[in-house]
Amino acid sequence: MPLLKARPDVELVGIATPTQRSQERVRANFNIGYATSDYLELLKQRLDAVIISSPHGFHYQQAKASLEAGLHVLVEKPICLHASEAWELVHLANRMHRVLMVPTGYHYRPIVLSAMSEMKKRAVGSVEYMLCHMGSALRPLYAGSPWPYSTPNVPNPKDYYSDPRVSGGGQGYSQLSHSVMLLLWLTGLRAVEVFAYMAAPSTKVELYDAIVAKFDNGSIATISGAGAQTPFDSKHELDIRIFGNEGELRLDLYREWMEVRRNDRKDFSLETRPGDGNYTCEGPLNLFIDLIRGKATENLSPGDIAAKTIELIETAYRSASSGHPEVVSLSTT
Repeated sequence: MPLLKARPDVELVGIATPTQRSQERVRANFNIGYATSDYLELLKQRLDAVIISSPHGFHYQQAKASLEAGLHVLVEKPICLHASEAWELVHLANRMHRVLMVPTGYHYRPIVLSAMSEMKKRAVGSVEYMLCHMGSALRPLYAGSPWPYSTPNVPNPKDYYSDPRVSGGGQGYSQLSHSVMLLLWLTGLRAVEVFAYMAAPSTKVELYDAIVAKFDNGSIATISGAGAQTPFDSKHELDIRIFGNEGELRLDLYREWMEVRRNDRKDFSLETRPGDGNYTCEGPLNLFIDLIRGKATENLSPGDIAAKTIELIETAYRSASSGHPEVVSLSTT
């Protein structure tokens, strides 16, 4: 909200948040005139767009109602808990000619945009194998304890990240929704089969994910997640390696380096600066407004990639439960 409030072409009209206390707190801090506990009442106001940052399990119904009201939608990751619902939102946004964005901020960092540029140039050739790891310091949050990184003046998310009935799960839905979406965006691939183990040694939702996936071009990947980085290490581990028949792309946002190694020795290393691998929120929010106002045309974190991400993640949870490989349902309706 501070980023939006700072833009002269944005008016913060209203907010829907559950309690009177949170309504008063947000209205006072951001000078918002209208507040309600019912998001449907908010949608009756004169709006152009909405931002949805509610618990995971509410994303689908709130995004659907917003799109049906003719609004542009930015919905926090994961876009939904179920791929069928995610694809419904994608098709609804297309029919309504509205922007549907999932604000995965890594896509907007120069180091990642450089990696995407290399992939568009087919720097690795045909993709054959991928490695994708995401680590986060979220054990307290998954355990239901206060989270040390909560933003001042907004509600603490501890109460719903630790409840699988609301969050859907732990590291998979919460954090692999970042890393898997980045992997699929870079490669343009789609999962067709998934096998997974998940472990929750001290929490109701899983801390650890170990996933093997097969993709529509015949390639395979190992995808891992760990929600137990050391306390107060607020910088995520995000490491992606993409191997092809012509070379390898290495992207490590924790150590802040990106390079391509090719069989023909036409290698490339990006010169980076401290902080280039940090996660930031400015990119998606600013692009969302620019897309709505016609100042930009390319959505860097679109709904269709988010839906493909949930296809993989939802299937991983199903596999962890069954103990067997599971085929991804590729229905887009």
